[in-house]
Amino acid sequence: MRSTDLLADAFDRIQQTVRHAVKGLTADELAFRVDEDANSVAWLVWHLTRVQDDHIADAAGTSQVWSDNGWDLRFGLPFPAEDTGYGHDADEVSAVRVPSSDLLIAYHEAVHDRTLRYLGTLSDADLDHVIDESWNPPVTLGVRLVSVVNDDIQHAGQAAFVRGVALRRRIR
Repeated sequence: MRSTDLLADAFDRIQQTVRHAVKGLTADELAFRVDEDANSVAWLVWHLTRVQDDHIADAAGTSQVWSDNGWDLRFGLPFPAEDTGYGHDADEVSAVRVPSSDLLIAYHEAVHDRTLRYLGTLSDADLDHVIDESWNPPVTLGVRLVSVVNDDIQHAGQAAFVRGVALRRRIR
């Protein structure tokens, strides 16, 4: 097994968690926040997908799925196209309103597909390539990809938790 196969498996698991966290939720459930400072399912999944899109595009030397395929226009969010949600405050989180779970899933699927295509072009030796010397130690491609997996897994799990709380409210 190659290292990139392990990374692909990790991204597949993220995709499965995202689907489960989002599927079937209404626009209001996607926007539900446990309290006014918490993140919604919509924001969490949009953000994790934007970060993955941004970082994979940067590593691959390509443009992002977000702007390439008009996702920025379909979502219609009040942010610049390059915004990934990093550092958003409570008001910015609340501005991430998504009309359907299908839209979130479709964008994530498009980014996931590009991620897997990119991973398929890499060798184990490519993962040792230093891509960011501003850190000590310098960041290799492999470390950057694991960082994306780590961030995505955390946010996908958070989205699944918020989904559970939102659905409990539906039952009441």
